[in-house]
Amino acid sequence: MLQESNNSPTLFPKLSNEVLQHLQKYGTEINLNVGDYLFKEGDRSYDFHVVLEGEIRITKEIGGQEKILAQHQRGEFIGELSILTEADSIASGYATLASRVLKLELKTFKQIIATFPPLADIVISTFAARTKTVEQQLQQQEKLASLGKLSAGIAHELKNPAAAGARVAEELQTRFQEAQILALRLNQYSFTPAQLDFLADFQSQAQANISTTKINLLQQNDLEDEITDWLEEHKINQGWEITSILVDAGLDSQKLEFLTSQIPDDAINDVIHWLAANLITTTLIKEIEQSNIRISELVKSVKSYAHTNQFQVHQVDVHEGIENTLTMLRHKLKGGIEIIREYEQNLPVIQTSGSELNQVWTNLIDNAVDALEGKGNIYIRTSRNDQYLIVEIADNGLGIPPEIQNRIFEPFFTTKGVGKGSGLGLDIINDIIVDKHHGQIKLKSEPGNTSFQIFLPIGVVLG
Repeated sequence: MLQESNNSPTLFPKLSNEVLQHLQKYGTEINLNVGDYLFKEGDRSYDFHVVLEGEIRITKEIGGQEKILAQHQRGEFIGELSILTEADSIASGYATLASRVLKLELKTFKQIIATFPPLADIVISTFAARTKTVEQQLQQQEKLASLGKLSAGIAHELKNPAAAGARVAEELQTRFQEAQILALRLNQYSFTPAQLDFLADFQSQAQANISTTKINLLQQNDLEDEITDWLEEHKINQGWEITSILVDAGLDSQKLEFLTSQIPDDAINDVIHWLAANLITTTLIKEIEQSNIRISELVKSVKSYAHTNQFQVHQVDVHEGIENTLTMLRHKLKGGIEIIREYEQNLPVIQTSGSELNQVWTNLIDNAVDALEGKGNIYIRTSRNDQYLIVEIADNGLGIPPEIQNRIFEPFFTTKGVGKGSGLGLDIINDIIVDKHHGQIKLKSEPGNTSFQIFLPIGVVLG
């Protein structure tokens, strides 16, 4: 009844000539030219097909690219379990050679396998194996696609502080030279040792205030007007260029008046500009420090997110994993999306291997971002009970229609259009949480509130 195939006999069994002849009594032959489609991804229903001559390629569109799933030749039948469940087609099939294909309408095919158990056993077991294999392939593809998106986002996030650091370093060189020249100019004035000590102390205090002074926009504007008037009154050259930095250092007209009361009148202009130049230099150094800190945070988040040793059991802090995921997705969270954290303190760590939980947080948060279409809130809540650590990820988007809520964890079911995502839907999350971590997933969804709750067992080595 079967012949060996060059491919895996489980996934690509060949029907014998006798079986093909028997099936031809009940089916219709279809002739296809190169490039002609037998069926397309998303079709409402499709029939059972066997290749009589030529070759049929099975593909799935993922992220705008065509992913080849299989190629069927003479004697091989096409399809997986979605044929029998009458679900939408998960893939497309088209001819790569001039081909003849036998088509059996689904109703007729079901009647045949009902009366011919050997054929039913082969077809159903093959369909099941193909479904599992395709699901595994697409899960890997999903992880690679997710990694590609995250890498692009991280590259963008790294580019900003790196570019800022380079730009500030160039400006710092100019400002540092300016500060040196102004310091040399102060030598022409007859400052006493006490005055020099006073200037040094005044500068140090102003520099320290740069990182601690916090005022609102209205106060900022009022102080800038006040200092501008003071600078004009004391005939400070190009005073408008240094007003902002003096305000940032927590200075006002009274403090500037106190400064000038301690030094010779003819030195006021140069002292004010010397002070401003040093304050600007300090600000630029702090900006470089912040750029380096940001880069270090991103690198640390990437390392923690990836868990480079996939086979070693880790003590996983769920909050740290979520925060690392948010860092990786920061490029998607800008604009009108707000993250609202409601974390329970002192949650236990989870003993697990690899970075699968981060994949769960990534998929759920990414789906919430898509559901909000650029504007709304994402709520991340953590808690625990006697048995489980609970993570809830919710959004205030339009919600998931009631008629499909019971299907969202099915393999290949997705609400996204063809080519958007892997087509796995949330099956990958179900596999990680339920199958690998022995946990639970609960969904509640209505307009304005969609919530996924993840239950992870406490005190069990997971993964």
